[in-house]
Amino acid sequence: MTCKPTSSAGKTSRLGGFIVAALLCVPLTLAVGGCSWLVPLIFIGEHKEKVPAEFDKLDGMLTAVVVWADQETLFDYPHVRMELSMYISDKMWSSMKNVKLVDSRRIEDYIQKNVGTSIDPEKIGEVFDCDMVVYVELLDFQVRDRDAPDFVRGRIDAAVSVYDVKGDASGSRRYELDEVETVYPEMQSMLFNETNAMIVRKETYEKFAETIARKFYDHEVEL
Repeated sequence: MTCKPTSSAGKTSRLGGFIVAALLCVPLTLAVGGCSWLVPLIFIGEHKEKVPAEFDKLDGMLTAVVVWADQETLFDYPHVRMELSMYISDKMWSSMKNVKLVDSRRIEDYIQKNVGTSIDPEKIGEVFDCDMVVYVELLDFQVRDRDAPDFVRGRIDAAVSVYDVKGDASGSRRYELDEVETVYPEMQSMLFNETNAMIVRKETYEKFAETIARKFYDHEVEL
């Protein structure tokens, strides 16, 4: 008995024709039958909204980022001022083409040597011959969840303002921006251990710093 070989090319051709025909029928089916179950496919993808800068006058200006925290916060986190200042500066450096920033370590060194329990942002701006000072005042800072000490959940609330150090002295040289509230993780706390505490602190810093930096340049947010 002689077996005739089956033509795979013929099967492939017929299968390809069927697929093409099916695909060509889809638009017609949608038009005639109104198949709403396919409509959401049109909207799949990234959708972003453009957000203008809240304050757009830092380009080309020598700027100091000054962070202030109360003594209670500094007792538990002695380096928080410089750490947050460096995070914010890094975010600004990476997103703003013409920004000029004073080294955060120089600012912290000056504060430790010359500043008591209060701070004068304009004075710091004059010391470093700045055009602008971005002043971030911490209103609330935590890594350990206050409601559940065995868990970690980062939170930073801050007031933000900009001082135009070399602006017209006869007018207002302070611009108050919207306050910032940052929480990480957003949904629930994480069980406390050294690794989780480090992760939560870093991610809270990153999120907070990005929120501050975005106040000074046009950007997009996902919807």
